[in-house]
Amino acid sequence: MKLTDRSVTELLAAFKSPDPTPGGGSAAALAGAIGASLLAMVAGLPKSRAATEEDAERLKAAGDRCAALGAELTALVDRDSEAYDLVVAAYRQPKGTDEEKAARSAGIQDAMRAAIAAPLDVMRACAAATEQGVVIATLGHLPASSDVRVGLELLGAGLRGAKLNVETNLGSVKHAEYVAKVRGEVEECERAIVHETAAALRAVGSA
Repeated sequence: MKLTDRSVTELLAAFKSPDPTPGGGSAAALAGAIGASLLAMVAGLPKSRAATEEDAERLKAAGDRCAALGAELTALVDRDSEAYDLVVAAYRQPKGTDEEKAARSAGIQDAMRAAIAAPLDVMRACAAATEQGVVIATLGHLPASSDVRVGLELLGAGLRGAKLNVETNLGSVKHAEYVAKVRGEVEECERAIVHETAAALRAVGSA
C-alpha cells in the first residue's frame, strides 16, 4: 500500500517506526503537499478580494496551480521512499569480481541520482507553490490570512527539508558537472522561495 493511501494514524506510525522509510524526504514532501493544499483552499474561498474579473481569474489560476503542485508533492511522498529503496538495493549488489564491482558502482551512481531527483523535485514544487502564494495572499479571503501563513511556513519547511536530502546524497555522486548543476538549482530554489515568501507576507500584512 502506498504511504499516501494510509490513514493519518497509519502514516504517522510508519514515520515513527524503526524502518528507514518513510524518512525525512517523504516528510518534507508531505509538508509541502499540505502547504500547497492550504493555499489552494484559500484561493477557492468565497468573498475574495478580487475586484475585477481579471483578478478573479488570476486567483483561480493560482489556486488550480497550487492544487496541482499539492498532488505532485503527494506523489513525491512515495517516490522519495522508493528512491531510497533503490539506493539500498544498489549497495547490496555483489562485488566479488571486478565486473561485479564496476556494475555495483554504476548502479549506486544511478540510484543516487534518483535519490537526488525526488527531493529536488520537492524543492521545485515548493518554490513554485510559494510563487502562487503571492497572488493568493494578495487576492484571497482576508480572514484566511493565517492559513496563508501556515501554508507558506510548510512550503518553506518542505523545501529546506528536501535540500538536506539533496545535499546528503550529492556527497556520494562522482560526476562533478552534475553536482555543480544540482547545487546551482538548489540555490536558485532557495532564493526564489525566500523572495516569494517575503512578498506574500507583505501582501498578507498589508491586507
